[in-house]
Amino acid sequence: MSKIRAGSVLAAFLAASCFAQNPNYQPDPEWRAPTQAQARENPLAARPELAAGGRKLFVRNCAECHGRDGAGLEKIHSADLQLPVVQQESDGALFWKITNGNARRGMPSFSKIPELQRWQIVLYLRTLKNQAGSGPATKSHQQQLFSLQPLSLPVS
Repeated sequence: MSKIRAGSVLAAFLAASCFAQNPNYQPDPEWRAPTQAQARENPLAARPELAAGGRKLFVRNCAECHGRDGAGLEKIHSADLQLPVVQQESDGALFWKITNGNARRGMPSFSKIPELQRWQIVLYLRTLKNQAGSGPATKSHQQQLFSLQPLSLPVS
C-alpha cells in the first residue's frame, strides 16, 4: 500500500512540475543590453567548475521565480532560462540583465550580488543549455554542481 501512495505522490509532483513551468514564455523585445554590455566577456569563462557555486547562488537568488531548473514559472510569467532565445544571449547580455533587472516584467536588479558571483550565475545559466537541447544534465553532473561553493571575495 505504501508503494501505491509513494507512486501517487510522485505522479502528483511530476504533474505539478509540468504545469509550474512556463512553456509560453515570450521575451521582452525592449529589454536589450547595450552593445558595450553585450560584448563583455565572462572573466570566469575558462573556469567552468565555478558553475557549481553559480548554481547555489541561483537557487538562493533566482529559483523563487525561475524554478530550480530554470524553466520559469507560468504563474508569474518568469523567463524559461533553458530556451534557445535565452541561451543565445551573450554572457555580457545575461550579466547585464542580472545586474539591472527588468522592472516592467517584475525582475529585480541583483547589482548587490558581488560582480564575480554574478558571473558565476552566468556560468551556471550556460549549464541549463543541456536541459534545453540534448536532454537534462546527468544526475552526477547535478550533484557535482550542488557540492561546490560560490566565490568568496577578499574583504578590503
